[in-house]
Amino acid sequence: MAEAENTNGQSTKLDELFNVGAHFGYQRTRRHPSVKPYIFGSKNRVDIIDLEKTEALLDKAKEFVTTLGREKKQLLFVGTKPEARAAVQAAAERLGMPYVIERWVGGTFTNFPEIRKRLERYQDFAKKKEEGSLDVYTKKERLLIDREMEELNKNFGGLMSVKGLPAAMFVVDSRNEMIAVEEAVKMRVPVVSLSNSDCDVSMIAHPVVGNDSAIASIAYFVAAIADAYEAGANETIVA
Repeated sequence: MAEAENTNGQSTKLDELFNVGAHFGYQRTRRHPSVKPYIFGSKNRVDIIDLEKTEALLDKAKEFVTTLGREKKQLLFVGTKPEARAAVQAAAERLGMPYVIERWVGGTFTNFPEIRKRLERYQDFAKKKEEGSLDVYTKKERLLIDREMEELNKNFGGLMSVKGLPAAMFVVDSRNEMIAVEEAVKMRVPVVSLSNSDCDVSMIAHPVVGNDSAIASIAYFVAAIADAYEAGANETIVA
């Protein structure tokens, strides 16, 4: 279906991108060379992102994510900066997908068996606590267990459903999440990203160059990716 147009002949999607401030990059001095093709120009030394190119990149990313949804593959959402956490968690939970919003623990991908052990340890404690099996421990021991559970839940709570490496990863601000991106690339997990003008998008399989610092912009792109996955998951497959 062709993109709906407003009275000026511009696409509605471009209007939406403009309204959430998706075109605002960072200062020109912070620009990474890899995003140069996606920069429209600069105003007051601040990069202005070419929203027509952002729209095209988003469409490609959504097409990939829709395929993931159609095939019921796991997509890991990552957004640890304060501006991204609420949108990332809400989108992931809506789809029943794993997420990381506190901090990326080094080795989450490259040393996943060890991470899996931590997840299983938390789940074991949680089960025993529910069953009342922790009552055999002293008050001090239970306090230490509660503290460990709290820390495990903080770092890995969104990963409890992960049994192995996900099919792909979506990150907000690939520069801020560089450790996660590097691990994903090393383990051949395709990355979809919302990346501003200071990001290196050369290693990203499906980059979307746009404002990754404003809450409204982040929420727009996160919702677009989540909606694309949901659309694929809800498609009726005809034999």
